[in-house]
Amino acid sequence: MTAINSAQAVSRDQDGDVQDNIDPAARPTRRTFSTEEKLALLAAYELCDPGKKGEFARREGLYSSQLTEWRRARDAGTLVTRESTASRRDRREFEKLEQRNKRLEAELERTRLALDIVGKAHALLEMLSESADNE
Repeated sequence: MTAINSAQAVSRDQDGDVQDNIDPAARPTRRTFSTEEKLALLAAYELCDPGKKGEFARREGLYSSQLTEWRRARDAGTLVTRESTASRRDRREFEKLEQRNKRLEAELERTRLALDIVGKAHALLEMLSESADNE
């Protein structure tokens, strides 16, 4: 490339000033949407009048196929928020504690029943001993 060609390749703004903040090798990044954003966009899209839905999609930079995919996922129940590692850990701990609580409640119920039976047996034995003493 000659010096003349390289000067022409430099980007200039309307005033003719050189813009050196442009990286010609920069690659565009793919937009990603969180579940909350997808649900909000779907809700806004569905509130639009039928003639304005395309305008909404263009304004938001969305394709109808994206909206269709998101709607199907939402209706099928697969469009859910991802749990963070901490919340998964908390959920597992909660489930373990819940199981332990159930086990302890069952053990407590068995203990109460056993105490009730022992109390009734004690009362029966007292009645028998009193009747034996009276005779």
